[in-house]
Amino acid sequence: MRFRHIFSETGAGLRQNLTMTLAVVMTMWVSLSLFGAGLLANQQVELMKGRWYEKIEISVFLCTQYSNGDQCEPNTEVTQAQKDAVQQALVSNPEVAPDGVFFEDKQQAWEDFQRAYEGNPIQSSLTVDQMQESFRVKLLNPEQYQGVVSSVVGLKGVDTVQDLHKYLDPFFRVLRFLQWGTIAASALLLAAAALQIGNTIRLATFARRREIGIMRLVGASNLYITLPFLLEAVISALAGAVLACATLASGVYFIIMRKAQVSIQSLPWIGWSQAGWAMAGVAAVGLMLSIIPTLVTTRKYLRV
Repeated sequence: MRFRHIFSETGAGLRQNLTMTLAVVMTMWVSLSLFGAGLLANQQVELMKGRWYEKIEISVFLCTQYSNGDQCEPNTEVTQAQKDAVQQALVSNPEVAPDGVFFEDKQQAWEDFQRAYEGNPIQSSLTVDQMQESFRVKLLNPEQYQGVVSSVVGLKGVDTVQDLHKYLDPFFRVLRFLQWGTIAASALLLAAAALQIGNTIRLATFARRREIGIMRLVGASNLYITLPFLLEAVISALAGAVLACATLASGVYFIIMRKAQVSIQSLPWIGWSQAGWAMAGVAAVGLMLSIIPTLVTTRKYLRV
């Protein structure tokens, strides 16, 4: 009997505040969709960083008689002593992975060049003597590379130091900006949804103030009085969360799986496992945004 009364009160409240309920559902739908998109974007960035950063090497190119670097002597090849000094600086650097320093001589560099440009007219443009010797360096943590670069860039015999971070870091900064921009926009909309829920509960308590007073007189507990309002908020939030999850699932399927994965197969792409985590986050945030404002509002306005 008690539960029947709670459910009937919940249904009556939803019907009486139908327009406000629909406004809450739509606001939750949009805001939770943006929040979930931000979570998916974060996972996509991490996947791409993991794939690209793990392949990053630092290349330390040594001087040749054709080099004009600041640490190169004109028309002079790098000496063996200079090579040893560069190698020692790399091997002793804590940012370098164990056994992560590889030396490439002119012959190996020329063979790599031939393979890379096979069939291209540029293939015959360089001779073995014109190639640069270099050290290829694997990093312990691909995101920590500044110490390695600074340890060798000023050594004698070093022409240039090359790494891909100067190209990848700006790209990931843009992705991070878009990601946090999406989350910030969703946070504003989620705050608006929480305020709407609180306002809806306030109007509902005001409209049913006589019934609340009667329940107080007959000894109804605060929990019993609050439950219909709490269920109204939870139902509205769950409806918005379900629509948001459907939106995220559609986006992952139609945009990522049907388009992006087919068009660019060389990149790692998020899938259903990542979408599942995002949907779980959306559902959790939706429930919190329904429960907390309701409890705060009812505590204030149920005093009759």
